[in-house]
Amino acid sequence: MGRISVDVYPDDIGVPLEDVAGFTKYLGGSPSNVAVAAARHGRRSGVITRTGQDPFGEYLHRELRKFGVDDRFVTSVPHLQTPVTFCAIMPPDAFPLYFYGRFPTAPDLQIDAGSLDLDAVRDAGIFWSTVTGLCQEPSRSAHLAAHRVRPRQELPAGRFTVLDLDYRPMFWGGEAEAAAEVARILPYVNVAIGNETECAVAVGAGTPDEQADRLLAAGVSIAVVKLGADGVLAKTAAERVVSAPVRVKTVNGLGAGDAFGGAFCHGLLSGWPLAAVLDYANAAGAIVASRLSCADAMPTPDEVAALLAGQGRTVPEPMESAP
Repeated sequence: MGRISVDVYPDDIGVPLEDVAGFTKYLGGSPSNVAVAAARHGRRSGVITRTGQDPFGEYLHRELRKFGVDDRFVTSVPHLQTPVTFCAIMPPDAFPLYFYGRFPTAPDLQIDAGSLDLDAVRDAGIFWSTVTGLCQEPSRSAHLAAHRVRPRQELPAGRFTVLDLDYRPMFWGGEAEAAAEVARILPYVNVAIGNETECAVAVGAGTPDEQADRLLAAGVSIAVVKLGADGVLAKTAAERVVSAPVRVKTVNGLGAGDAFGGAFCHGLLSGWPLAAVLDYANAAGAIVASRLSCADAMPTPDEVAALLAGQGRTVPEPMESAP
């Protein structure tokens, strides 16, 4: 549930945006990319979002269907335009984003609680949302309404409520405002995922272990802290796991987190041990970081397994618990 847009990426890698000669458009928006990534791993996924009533909105519907993502919960806002996001691609670590059509608001921030199919939200094996969806009304109240119908805190088999702590400062009045909204939603979440900066907004600065512990104290059952070049840390009340980074040549780092998210969902629903889930998600993210696009670049299970095998890591067989 949350953001969707048209991503416009330069065809020229390593060239300043003002000098780029050609661009290609793709499906974009972090939650929508996660839905695509999960579908690539064979999961039935859908996205709750809104577009403009325009050709770009029609394009996004077409792309979602192409990737096998259910678009029945994607509606249009007639008076707003579908957002477009431009990116400069300057590897290995510079990928600035420029958002158009999101200010003062965007269609996906006009999701309202009264339009939600709460039965679909309640029954999903995984419900995934992001902090960006909390930045503005009516989206904020809609997200809270969706979370309230989910199972609370505990981890019943095959049922997970995930919050992506994707703090993006341009959408907020400041970190304090974002932290207050995260605090309201965390009691309804049993999995939280973010990098150290995002976790600092959510629960305060500190070591990754301290941040994970604070997320657990807030009611989360699985806390995931991305460590950049040092891999990923995950903690539960009984377990601490660190997955070493998967080394690749970075082309575009923007879609790696979404690939990680979709693969993480697949691992959770497969019933794998937490260490295996992290390794699998890490590898999926690395594959997308080595490619140009985001949604179009999401890997298949065979591609992830091959990369893990090449590094001496294995993927357990799925123990299906939910679709």
